[in-house]
Amino acid sequence: MCLAIPALIRFIEDKEAEAEIGGITRRISLWLTPEAKVGDYVLLHTGYAIDILGQEEAEETLSLLEEIARLAEEKG
Repeated sequence: MCLAIPALIRFIEDKEAEAEIGGITRRISLWLTPEAKVGDYVLLHTGYAIDILGQEEAEETLSLLEEIARLAEEKG
C-alpha cells in the first residue's frame, strides 16, 4: 500500500522545493508538478510532489492523519 501526504511548499529552487510536513522540512522534487508555487500544498509521495491540493483539502487530510496517529497512540 502506498501513502501520499500533503506538504506545504516554503521555497522553490529550480525543480526542487523545501516543503513542510507537520513542522518538519525536507527537500522534494517538483518534476511532476512544475506549476507548483510557494504557498501551495502538494501531495507528496516518495519525495515527489504528484499533485497540487487546495488548502482546505490539505488541512482536512492533515487533521485526519493527526487524529489517526492520536488514536493509535491511545491504543498502544
